[in-house]
Amino acid sequence: MKFLWTTITVKNLEESLQFYRQVLDLHPYERFKAGPHMEIAFLRTEETAIELIQDQRSEVSPSCSSISLGFQVPSLDEISHHLKELSIPILGGPIQPNETMRFIYIKDPNGVKIQLVELQN
Repeated sequence: MKFLWTTITVKNLEESLQFYRQVLDLHPYERFKAGPHMEIAFLRTEETAIELIQDQRSEVSPSCSSISLGFQVPSLDEISHHLKELSIPILGGPIQPNETMRFIYIKDPNGVKIQLVELQN
């Protein structure tokens, strides 16, 4: 078995694409209309994929506040500086639960909690 992607229903597809591109360096590799009211975009890096769905007939609200998406970053200090430049608030952290890991929390434009993790060797 192989995990393929995470699906996020979004309020504004363009805003969400910009967030995931600017913050996490995820780039669209497929985008299409799925009917008159729905558009879908898949984003990815080498190992990570996310599906964004905008359905104009649906109201969007985060369905589970206890779930976060974790992304490894090369430097927590650098990403924190980048987030400040983009006016994206850090909601928690940095937290260092052990000697090899530090992380912070942010939210995407749809309220999805994102964990940015620096792993040290």
